[in-house]
Order: sequence, then structure tokens, then C-alpha cells
Amino acid sequence: MEAGRTTKYLPLLAASAACLIAVGCGMPGAPLPPSLNLPQPVKDLHAVRTGDQVALNWTMPRRNTDQLLLKDTLHVLVCRAESSATACTPVGELSVAPGGHGTFADQLPASLATGTPRALTYSVQVQNARHKAAGVSNLAHVVAGQAPSPVTALQAELRKNGVLVRWTPLADDQTPVRLERHLLTPQAESKKHDPLAQPDEPTVEKLLITARVAEGHALDRTARVGAIYEYRAQRIARVTVNDQTFELAGGVSNSIRVEVRDIFPPDPPQGLAAVAASPESGPAVDLNWQPNTEADIAGYIVYRREGSSEWHRVSPSKLLTAPAFRDTTVEPGHSYSYAVTAVDTNGHPSRRSAEAEESVPAE
Repeated sequence: MEAGRTTKYLPLLAASAACLIAVGCGMPGAPLPPSLNLPQPVKDLHAVRTGDQVALNWTMPRRNTDQLLLKDTLHVLVCRAESSATACTPVGELSVAPGGHGTFADQLPASLATGTPRALTYSVQVQNARHKAAGVSNLAHVVAGQAPSPVTALQAELRKNGVLVRWTPLADDQTPVRLERHLLTPQAESKKHDPLAQPDEPTVEKLLITARVAEGHALDRTARVGAIYEYRAQRIARVTVNDQTFELAGGVSNSIRVEVRDIFPPDPPQGLAAVAASPESGPAVDLNWQPNTEADIAGYIVYRREGSSEWHRVSPSKLLTAPAFRDTTVEPGHSYSYAVTAVDTNGHPSRRSAEAEESVPAE
């Protein structure tokens, strides 16, 4: 009997054991440790030095090390080290929301803003409400030492072939100047879908100027007529520290605003020639000249005078589009002087070309 009873309950005992081993059969397990709520470290710290100030930018973490969303405002400690061998010195503290954009400006002391170029390293540490952190950010490197002198007295004037930007040059200084141009009048929304419209130009363009630096000017040939730009400039030195090349930028100049307008007339036409037509075709003088190469030429006007009299227009009231004209209002036996002007699409006439003289044969 006992043996039979044991045999009867064997399947039930085996099932119970399997349940306990596999899933615990609904029994509570060991409690999980509470989350320390440590913010994830910053991974995209970026530092830029301009003059005697270093600007730091980074993205705040959204989650803690347990992958849980952070809710409370986070404490950020900013550190600066003069070399990898020295301890990091706290230079600032601030509070930033999770997932926000962190910024900090470090005004360098005189000891770091002067002297020979040397390494300078920044890091940030994001802390929770109990000032606990999971570690420091990536390291961002700049250069300590004397920065180039700032660009001063920035000015701009319109030229026919672009915008001439001027500044006060420094004696025997060949430090390159970076010219930064901001477009203040983006392309109209209606033209963005026009397949024939010119492609959008960048909102911000930076050009490193090496030529004419000592003379204190640069010509921006890419400025577009009808646009409004804002210019700024700064001197940029390239220095090598620990076999790495860095940019050491001076202070940013004043900003100047320029509206690029077409206020300049075209060049006068060149190569004007006058030839009397054959008598069989009647009294006439044939004129031709080299076409102007400006893109905005609308046409030409032909002028004539006899002797020292005043110039008067002999071409039709509508502008000539071809660089040629036949004057059929001449009289046999007379001599004439001719000149041509070019007119652009804004109605600006050029100076008169060099004169061409011709005599009409007598009948």
C-alpha cells in the first residue's frame, strides 16, 4: 500500500518541483535595488575660444544610467584643466533641464589669456539632486595663451564687382582674417519651388582671407545683388600644441550691414567702327562694336554729331539689342562722329564709347 501511494503522488511532486525551479509559481523573488538615478554623462561637449573667452556647448542627458527618464532639473559642474596632468578646477555651476541645451562662457584669467600657446581642457559633470554623478563628459580642448588682436573699424562699401570690406591693418601682421557673412534676406518661399530659380545660398558663410591682410581689405565677389548681408571679422592664428593644430581666434569685430544694390553703370562699349555703305544702296553708315559682357545689359543707344555740334540720338527709342546699327539719316558729302552707350536692366547708361568718324561719299 505505501509503495502504491508513493507512486500515485510522484507526478504531482515532479510538477511542483519544476514549477518552483522555472518560474517560482507566483512566489515573490528577491527585491531589486533602488535606482541611484545617476544622469548619463554628457557625450558632445564642444569648446570654442574667441579672444579671452571660451564658449562651451553640450546636450543634457534625458535618461539616467538605468535608462529611466529624468524628471528633475540637473546640476552641472564645469571644470577646466591646464594640462592632462593637472587636476580639474571648477570654474562654474549651473542648472539645466534634462534634454536641454547647456551653455557656459568661461572668462579666462590673465594667466591663461597671455603667454605661449598651451593646452587647455574642459569637462562637465551632470549631477542629480544629491549631487551624485555617473562620471564626467568627453573632454573638449582649446588653447591657452595670447590670442590675436581683434579686428577693428570694420567697414564696407559697394563696388561694381562686389562688396569691399575694410578694417584697420596692423603693422607687419600677416595673421589671416576670417570674414563671416550672414544672409539676412533668404530666398522667397515662392521661388523655392521654381525649377529655374537659382539655388539657395548658405545663410552663413565663412571665408579665410590671406591675401591683402596687411593692407586691411578684402573683396567679396560672391555678394548677390538685391540681398542684405551682415559682416563680421576676426583674426585666426593656427598654433600647434602637443602635435595637434588648433585655431586660436581673436575677438570678433563690430558687425556691419550692407544692402547690395546695382548702382553702377555698365562699362562703355569697345571697338566701335563706322563704315560708309556703298553708294548703290543709298547714303548710309554701318556701325558695329563689341558686345558688353555684363550679365545685366539691356541694350545700346547710338549717338551722332557733325563737327563740334551737340550729340543727339540716332538709334530708335527702343534699345538696340544687337551690337550693330545702320544710320540711314546721313547726307552725301558730310562727315559724322558716332558714339555708343550701353544701358543695363536698371536703366543705368554707361559713358559714351570712344568716337568713330566716317564720311559719306558725295553723289
